[in-house]
Amino acid sequence: MALVRKGARRIVVDGTAYRWRLRHRPSYCQGLAWTPLTFAVEHAETPGATLVVTTNQPHPSNWFDREARPVLPSDVARAVQQALRAGWTPTAPGVPFRLDWSDGFVSSP
Repeated sequence: MALVRKGARRIVVDGTAYRWRLRHRPSYCQGLAWTPLTFAVEHAETPGATLVVTTNQPHPSNWFDREARPVLPSDVARAVQQALRAGWTPTAPGVPFRLDWSDGFVSSP
């Protein structure tokens, strides 16, 4: 599964270029703040397995104005480094590699 290039941002982590993006509009469950924000990362030159990171915060465009902070490039770099240590091989084809940071997420009632 390759990321759509439109809206994807480039980041260099430890000398390797990656592209990352998050949904501009929340999914239905993210809009209701039932599920947390996710973002995806892939190798910029040779896309293989996509890294999917589930955060512990609501989508910034949720419909209930729940407070959310933006995903920063430093967050993406930290996710890439953690996933690489956990065995993610970004240039090898395969199923998405999931990284779960959702501990502490509280959904809306």
